[in-house]
Amino acid sequence: MSAMARPRKPLLSRELIVGAASALVDAEGLEAVSTRRLAAELGVSGPSLYNHFRTKDEILEAVADAVSAQVDLSMFDEADGRDWRTALHDWAVSYRAALTDHPHIVPVLARGPGRRPAGLRVADAVFGAMVRAGWPAAQATYIGALMRYFITGSALGSFARGFVDDATAYDPADYPHLGQAHLLAERQEQVDEGAFETGVRALIDGLSVQYEAILR
Repeated sequence: MSAMARPRKPLLSRELIVGAASALVDAEGLEAVSTRRLAAELGVSGPSLYNHFRTKDEILEAVADAVSAQVDLSMFDEADGRDWRTALHDWAVSYRAALTDHPHIVPVLARGPGRRPAGLRVADAVFGAMVRAGWPAAQATYIGALMRYFITGSALGSFARGFVDDATAYDPADYPHLGQAHLLAERQEQVDEGAFETGVRALIDGLSVQYEAILR
């Protein structure tokens, strides 16, 4: 009887593990991820995961980095030609889009890039573009931090979803200015996108004032 041939491709890889973990996080949240659950999803033994990741936290870090890799950074290329204000705006929109597609991983991303390669490329691109535009290094650091706070914060929850779709919940005797608040829930996307756009433009307008003062 001949020996069974080995599979040409490995049964498990970092990419497969990250893909399965990402699907779990998207569907059920961070708490759904465990090495036992992932092993079951992938049809492998639990210990085989440790050939690729030492801990659950390492897996979640890799999932977060995969989301960071979805952020468009082309606007920061020197050859792109976009003004720093436009580049910062367009990057913020791309960053938020990646986070809103994967909202459950935002708390991990909010901790900062750490050693994540894609996350570090994001930080490097923003900082480098601001310095090239003429911002002092310290201010460029502050801008990167400010934008990250704003973008991740906007993706952590929905303002509109915080109101119930029930007109009787907002008695005008108690809340005279919330007569239309029950309509917000059905307009969640419009409200959240409008709030984000208003905020990011306000931030960049404020930064523009500081920038002009630096150049004087």
